[in-house]
Amino acid sequence: MGVSCWEVGVVDRGAAAEGASPQGSGADSWRGRNRSGRRRRHHVDVVAVVAVGGGLGSVARYGVEVAVPVRPGVFPLATFLINSSGSFVLGFVMVYVLGVWPPHRYLRPFVAVGFLGGYTTFSTYAAEIRDLFARRAWALAGSYALDSLLAGLAAVWLGVTLARLSRGLPVRRGRRDRQGGRR
Repeated sequence: MGVSCWEVGVVDRGAAAEGASPQGSGADSWRGRNRSGRRRRHHVDVVAVVAVGGGLGSVARYGVEVAVPVRPGVFPLATFLINSSGSFVLGFVMVYVLGVWPPHRYLRPFVAVGFLGGYTTFSTYAAEIRDLFARRAWALAGSYALDSLLAGLAAVWLGVTLARLSRGLPVRRGRRDRQGGRR
């Protein structure tokens, strides 16, 4: 579940409003210009912030993996805890980043894309499921796959809910139609 360059503010929204694509098009995009001829801003600073956050997140993940060793063929608790806690933190922090704190160019790329992107791991999750299948631990593999998905969804919901409650914001329970009923 990656975050696109549109969401982290890497794309010049003014250029996007004028019809330029996020990647640009044609030879002019390689020369630093968008379709309207305006000079494109370079976002090396944002990329650097993402890289630093990713490095720190990866070191944090390694620390959890060392603290919670897992033997082959058993429930991969370290990765389960990493992905669940990362989902919780993402839900909690994004309430503050998007709705409470004033906008900051580097905060969302650093925390959401960088740190939590480096901390959480889909590739290890997939490799561990494959390893459990290879060891013929089919029930454990299926349980781990489903439990991780459900735990991640529950954790992000809990993070959002607790963050909203901590700020006195209403907790959204679903969209209502114009007559007051649920959609």
